[in-house]
Amino acid sequence: MAETPIRLGILGYGEISRRLSKLSKAIALVPNATLVAIGSRRIHKATGIMSADGFPSWVKMYESYEAVLDDPDVDAVYVPLPAKLQPKWAVAAAEKKKHVLLEKPVAPDVVELDRVLAACEASGVQFMDGTLWMHHPRTPEMKEFISDRQRFGQLKSIHCCFTYYANPEFLENDFRLKPDLDGLGALGDCGWYCIRAILWAADHQLPNSVTALPGSLFNNAGVILSCGASLDWADGKVATFHCSVLSNLTMEITATGTKGTLQLHDFVIPFKHDTASYSTASESCLEELSTGWRARPSEHSVANDLPQEALMMREFVGLVAGIKRDGKEPDNKWPAMTRKTQLVLDAVKASIERGCEAVEVGS
Repeated sequence: MAETPIRLGILGYGEISRRLSKLSKAIALVPNATLVAIGSRRIHKATGIMSADGFPSWVKMYESYEAVLDDPDVDAVYVPLPAKLQPKWAVAAAEKKKHVLLEKPVAPDVVELDRVLAACEASGVQFMDGTLWMHHPRTPEMKEFISDRQRFGQLKSIHCCFTYYANPEFLENDFRLKPDLDGLGALGDCGWYCIRAILWAADHQLPNSVTALPGSLFNNAGVILSCGASLDWADGKVATFHCSVLSNLTMEITATGTKGTLQLHDFVIPFKHDTASYSTASESCLEELSTGWRARPSEHSVANDLPQEALMMREFVGLVAGIKRDGKEPDNKWPAMTRKTQLVLDAVKASIERGCEAVEVGS
């Protein structure tokens, strides 16, 4: 007998409809998940979008987020609201015993995030943030390489860049660039991915301090459009990142060890929907007229059976099913990753505000 699928609700359809449309289609690809309810304060606009997207007829539309949380048919919710609104609704969801998948940036700061995590822990519900690339099968394969002391050696540096060119309408109207709704701008949108990538490569070991790089750019409301930072660890590791909504699409990671190097050019969203690649090199050297290697640099391709959105949803609903049906405890690695990412993001923001002064990372 097939298992009853985990029933999902969405809070906020219409606010970022393209992303939600992709996620709702991803839900349909996951056998043990089904979308049952959507709450939108712009219900007429949302209904029109849903009709155009071909949503199933059984999906219930509510004019409030509260109604979704009060629906006994909803097991878990995806919350893709602006950063300053998400903590309120994530806490409310947890208090209603709904498992929480929270879009990034998850909160304006770690104080607000801790409210969410405390509520989830108290209610015994799963928390996860929406960092898609963490769920691609390429990610653990790359981690296997940089954890290999024979091929990669000891990690020494990580450099990451995520930028895209936003059009004038986005720059004028997108909620991510509104101080009353988000306030984190490019740092929360693009920098979140860079910080997570750096922590991922560093086994989620927090740096001692971060220092914002000079040259941050802001809109007229004071929200970050472009910035960067350097991070340092007590063992000598270093990292840098750059994020921006003013530059051509770039999604790169370079991780360098004492013996090897890992590089990829599409870490946020793979260039292809069914396969993703990365390159490695080991024991490179400078020769008289060229570069030499013990083994030539190689490119590796990793196939995936589902798009990243569906892979993330499959992971999330699998954890929810384990709690709901098998009495398992929530997987604490996901909230731990989120909190460390937020701590570094907070330190970067503080360093920017203090004129690029070095800021210790909290705990």
